[in-house]
Amino acid sequence: MARRTTIRDLHKSAQEGRKLSMVTAYDAFSARLVDEAGIDMALVGDSLGTTVQGRDNTLAVTLEHTLYHTEIVARCTRRAFVVADMPLGSYQCGENAAVANCIACIKAGAQGVKLEGGARVTRLVQRLTEAGVPVMGHLGFTPQSIHATSGPRLNKAAETLLADARALAAAGAFALVLEMVPAAVAREITAACPVPTIGIGAGPHCAGQVLVFFDMLGYSPEFSPKFLKRYMQFHEQALAALNQYRSEVEAGKFPGEEHSY
Repeated sequence: MARRTTIRDLHKSAQEGRKLSMVTAYDAFSARLVDEAGIDMALVGDSLGTTVQGRDNTLAVTLEHTLYHTEIVARCTRRAFVVADMPLGSYQCGENAAVANCIACIKAGAQGVKLEGGARVTRLVQRLTEAGVPVMGHLGFTPQSIHATSGPRLNKAAETLLADARALAAAGAFALVLEMVPAAVAREITAACPVPTIGIGAGPHCAGQVLVFFDMLGYSPEFSPKFLKRYMQFHEQALAALNQYRSEVEAGKFPGEEHSY
């Protein structure tokens, strides 16, 4: 029987030089595939706002949405370390409420939670760590701050990012996501930080990498940031299959005798 990956496993792999993998998962389909593929971590990302709900950004994702999808992903994985991405408003509501919200995600089945921000969240990270809630930090481009940063851009100087990374690790964060951080800066942070860094658009020197499930499989051909590599062309293949099905139904070719009782 498969054993659930632990923080100790993740740290041991990183210390031994094995790169860590993380992919988002939102439902039974994506969770089972991520788990079966041996991906180290399944992130229940607030990206569900754009990929699942069809919104323009992640800002409208609620704690209830996150709890719902976390419960599904936790139930449908056996091995992957499940991280719940805390949505905007769920941890900017006072420390006591924030701790309660994060604990709710752990009760829903997550092994850890992810918070965006640097020095401003270190006190909360420390409280969560003391309460037994593992925290993954998130630095660089933070999608929940899209309005404050005037769009998707690096929102801190390299020196501040390094200081934030050290502060988050000192507060107890078990890993850090670095998003759209220049590769040279990410390399410096990775070398200086005692916990694994997980990059997205942050170059090859991080301890691991993360991609969005739908993006890496080619669900949305119009979304093509520089950091994205598509490992299949799902949109084209699915569209071709659906068109073939429609054509066969219209022509009376489906169902055939072999599909009938």
